[in-house]
Amino acid sequence: MTMSVELPLWRALTAYRVLTMLYAVGVFVSTYDSYDRPGIAVAYLAVLCVWTLATLPRVQNATACTKRFLTADLLIALTGILLTPLVVSEQHIQESGPTLPSIWTAGSVLAFAIKGGWRWAVFASTPVAVANLIERGHPARDTVHNVILVWVASIAIGYVVEVARASERTLARALEIEAATRERERLARDIHDSVLQVLAMVQRRGAVIGGEAAELGRMAGEQEVALRTLVSRGLVPVSRVSRDTAEGAVVLAVDEGDEEDGPVDLRTLLAPFAAARVNLAEPGAPVLLAPAAARELAAAVGAALDNVREHAGEQARAWILVEDEPDAVIVTVRDDGPGIAAGRLAQAEGEGRLGVAQSIRGRLRDLGGGAELVSTPGQGTEVELTVPKQQVERGKAGTG
Repeated sequence: MTMSVELPLWRALTAYRVLTMLYAVGVFVSTYDSYDRPGIAVAYLAVLCVWTLATLPRVQNATACTKRFLTADLLIALTGILLTPLVVSEQHIQESGPTLPSIWTAGSVLAFAIKGGWRWAVFASTPVAVANLIERGHPARDTVHNVILVWVASIAIGYVVEVARASERTLARALEIEAATRERERLARDIHDSVLQVLAMVQRRGAVIGGEAAELGRMAGEQEVALRTLVSRGLVPVSRVSRDTAEGAVVLAVDEGDEEDGPVDLRTLLAPFAAARVNLAEPGAPVLLAPAAARELAAAVGAALDNVREHAGEQARAWILVEDEPDAVIVTVRDDGPGIAAGRLAQAEGEGRLGVAQSIRGRLRDLGGGAELVSTPGQGTEVELTVPKQQVERGKAGTG
């Protein structure tokens, strides 16, 4: 799907340049008697006509309208303004007669505005204003009036273009979300009607049969929970930017891969941990962290769950709670196992078993965060992992 609010502006600019070129020629013909050196005027207008017609493809879109072309176009307009006093009579100037390019000059300024917004419009309209004042010789009221009019009009159009581009990006993103939602719902229906039902049936039949079938049923139940969690969250990657800004916003479904240039939603990395005996509770909004910080925090959560399986047993239940605080992201991993005896962690570190020290605390320490472990024998263990929110700001800064 291709959308663009700029294309009509470029088409209007193309028509404007042709019409104002014809207008400049018509003004010269109608005021021929006021020219002292008509030969120079004819030569300039010939160049203007050839340039305008030859560069029509350059004003079709933002990509073709390069900075080099804009600079050359503006120079031709300025040259025509400054040549005017050399080819017309003094009376022509005193009567506020038109310059050689006449209103064609505005098209050059408008091209800057459409290409780069209001700041580019200011950059282009300023030398045009100075050239008009030089051509007139003094700041007459009508000259100042025309200068201000071009200034305001070009800046206003440039600002409107910027707002339109922002609105277009917002609309494109909304369409992406809508398309991703529809696809997620379709996949959810298909999966629910086939895979999830089969896994649920295997779990039930395995529990009835017992033995090895019971273990197979338990594994099927875990996969059912994980798959259901994945589908319900709708982790469908979609495009974030337009493929071709010259043609407007192009909405595409693409695989994002490993994004290193922006924050990552921590929820997408923790989703695979959800299982039959692992419950995941998280905010409804994205929990953003820098890519490296999100991966390290997810790895620390994985290490904590490994400890649960190793020390609390396969039948132990675990709960993961994600909290997105104003200044930090906190992930708590709690289990209902037998807990850790007092002094056991220090003993493990002394024996060279550094699972908690390195896999958990070491990861978070490198991120400026920390891990707090609370365990009471017979009442399970709770690990609280904290990463400061400044990691998010670093991730956002990396996108600039």
